[in-house]
Amino acid sequence: MAKWPVLARNDHAATWLQAWEDLGRAPGTLDAYARGLAEYLALCEREAVDPLSAGRAHVGVFVRELTSRPHRRGANVVSIESGAGLANATIQQRLVPVRLFYDFLIKEGLRESNPVGRRRYTPGRRGSYQERGLVPRFSKLPWIPTERQWLDLLEVARREPVRNRVMLALAYDAALRREELCSLRTDDLDPAHRTLRVRAETTKNRLERVEPYSAPTGVLLANYLTHRTTVSRARGPLFLSESRRNHGQPLSLWTWSKVVRRLALAAGVERLSTHTTRHLCLTDLARMGWELHAIASFAGHRHIDTTLQYIHLSGRDLAEKLKSGMDHIHAWRVQMLAGPDTSQAGAGGCSR
Repeated sequence: MAKWPVLARNDHAATWLQAWEDLGRAPGTLDAYARGLAEYLALCEREAVDPLSAGRAHVGVFVRELTSRPHRRGANVVSIESGAGLANATIQQRLVPVRLFYDFLIKEGLRESNPVGRRRYTPGRRGSYQERGLVPRFSKLPWIPTERQWLDLLEVARREPVRNRVMLALAYDAALRREELCSLRTDDLDPAHRTLRVRAETTKNRLERVEPYSAPTGVLLANYLTHRTTVSRARGPLFLSESRRNHGQPLSLWTWSKVVRRLALAAGVERLSTHTTRHLCLTDLARMGWELHAIASFAGHRHIDTTLQYIHLSGRDLAEKLKSGMDHIHAWRVQMLAGPDTSQAGAGGCSR
């Protein structure tokens, strides 16, 4: 709350955010909610509008401000899918807490309607009517590095301390999110079976799962565990800081992000992030022919709609359909060229 003083000035906003915290929402989610609502309430203050009585037009002013806001790296940086400095996903993210806040006000009896609204379908006699959201939603596939970019990254990473190398290996092997990786504890490991436990409280959707890791990662992990005893012999958080200021303390999310960013810049792969290894792992599983539900279980996805993006990114289904279709067409064309006898024999397979 201290980070966003405008929330403290609004009793309803403070109560709403505290309710989400009491429900156990992840710190990152709370921070995103707080930021989005704080920006909206700050605009209401500038426009001298009471949020309790604000209408769709006032929310529209907020949307206009978001869609015209320049990128933090300069006004010349424009996101293609939004046409503005902010990416479409970022604009949608800013609107979510505003919509949820008005849902809360409605339940509290302080409002009768939500000025943000939702994208939804309404059945009718002449088909379904689609109510559009305030901002068109674009769904982009995750970015993954090319083979050359990945090799460049590994070339840089192999000169890193063993802690950073094993973290990168586990992040890929088990498709771990940043918080899942940094929250691993020594008792989450089962070296005998080369598996690790991802505890429910560290996951995005509160689903616990057990993930395997490869033999090369097992070797790295054994080396790191030996090295870890020189930092601390206490059981607990697996990855520890080795800096002078925080020596022996659990490695923070932000420190790991800085490590990955440094590696990305050194390898010339600027788009690499802490989530890229997860995207790459799940795409590789799709390329290897894993079934959709198996990938969803491995990733800890509650809904397979999220998993489908990796099937699309791998191009597996389209490649198989294209191959089977082209084989049939090629066979028919060869039969036509070979002569009338063979073309009659294959006429049943493809008619003009």
